Amino acid sequence: MTAPTEGAAYDRRWWTLAVLCISLMVISVDNTILNVALPSIVSDLHAQGSQLQWIIDAYTIVFAGLLLTAGSLGDRLGRKGALTAGLALFAVCSAIASRATSPNMLIASRGLMGIGGAFIFPTTLSILTNTFVGRERARAIGIWAGVSGLGIVVGPLGGGLLLEHFSWGSVFLVNVPICITAAVLGLIFVPKSRDPGEGRLDPVGAALSIVALSGLLYGIIQGPDAGWSSPAVLGALGGGAAVLALFLYWETHTAYPMLDVRFFRNARFSAASATITLTYFALFGSTFLLTQYFQFVLGYSPLKAGLMTAPVAIGIMVGAPQAPKLVERFDTKRVVVGGLLLVAVALSMYASDTIMSSVVLGGLVRVLFGLGMGFTSAPATESIMGSLPPGKAGVGSAVNDTTRQTGGALGVAVIGSIFALRYHAAVTNIAGVPASVQAQVRDSIGKALVAAQRLPAQQQRLVQGVADNAYVNSMRLAFAVATGVILVAAFVSWRWLPARAPADPVNVDEAELAEATEGAHP
Repeated sequence: MTAPTEGAAYDRRWWTLAVLCISLMVISVDNTILNVALPSIVSDLHAQGSQLQWIIDAYTIVFAGLLLTAGSLGDRLGRKGALTAGLALFAVCSAIASRATSPNMLIASRGLMGIGGAFIFPTTLSILTNTFVGRERARAIGIWAGVSGLGIVVGPLGGGLLLEHFSWGSVFLVNVPICITAAVLGLIFVPKSRDPGEGRLDPVGAALSIVALSGLLYGIIQGPDAGWSSPAVLGALGGGAAVLALFLYWETHTAYPMLDVRFFRNARFSAASATITLTYFALFGSTFLLTQYFQFVLGYSPLKAGLMTAPVAIGIMVGAPQAPKLVERFDTKRVVVGGLLLVAVALSMYASDTIMSSVVLGGLVRVLFGLGMGFTSAPATESIMGSLPPGKAGVGSAVNDTTRQTGGALGVAVIGSIFALRYHAAVTNIAGVPASVQAQVRDSIGKALVAAQRLPAQQQRLVQGVADNAYVNSMRLAFAVATGVILVAAFVSWRWLPARAPADPVNVDEAELAEATEGAHP
């Protein structure tokens, strides 16, 4: 099969977008589908708690750590090839994961899947940016963002349905036909593109970025469990920060930087990146607590808890494609700030047990949350991509994806830690209940419910009530923090995000970067 000519590539641009959305879907679904399979994996592979955590974290750390490198390689060596290679690796490693016979084999497979995902995710957005222009690009990014939100629903629901009929390996095996379909269609409809400038690689910058991002993410993820003052966490965070500083120094002094940090001089690029980071901080942190609330406090099954997340995705799928039209009418600043205020209102309602325990009222609040996310993420993503030259789309996309992953990991870690501290303090002494059970209650609500099963019915209800009250009270504090973070994001957007893009942003940016580069490089 041969790639279409440039004219044919333009004519087939919406088919290209369809292929990119299929490729994106496999990543979005994989981020959520695994959660419902964890109990089955524990039962079948006898995975310990630490191994279970690494089954999730191995993918996240490798994926996020490689994003900048993968985006840069895609720009310089060819985006279509990077996408195809990422899909192939993801499919092969998914098949291996589905047949894993031990926790360590599954952890290794998940880490390799992270490599494939790191090439797929940023490449979809960089190809999109080089395929569409102007208003069509904003519209295409809105659809891209909507499909990304679709994974929130498809993952838990698809995983629940698969596990009703098949083993846990099916949640990995389902990736294989999707990847094959996307790869074959990509050979037909995805045009070739790469950075028309200097194609020289930056191996030192790549190595430093991988070490820095991996170290920081490892410390952030391990902090809540190992303790923020533990040597391993402090070493990972300190080492990651030191290597990140070295990376930034190197990128300002090498002739061919992987990530030209002068991009951050652009207020549109920096403000949008900060907004994405803060928004996903609140999104991941709040979703982490809300999912547990559904299962532990309200007693929903994993499948029903997954269904309860559907309104958020519906809101995103409705809001994201409509955001470009609103931007044309009101401007980027107003739409993004308006979206963030909707998210803040929804988050403040998340703290109400009365509202969130109602299927109807809670569902409406989650739709509102999703709408706000859609109105925010699509214009912010377009601002990041639209502020860079098309040749740097891969790196720009990687920055966009890295901010999402880092913000999300920070959200779960920080908001989770604030919640845990409040929960431990909120659990009171329970008269007549053994000390060993009370220790379990103070540890977490999940352990409280397991320990309570060994008690008489009256004491079970007592333990359940104490744990539920402590969880809801702690949830209120955590959601208040998340709401505050969203309000900070709204301020950042209002203060620094330009209302309109420059008339010719690409040429302006290229001239600025060329001038800065000429003065800084030896």
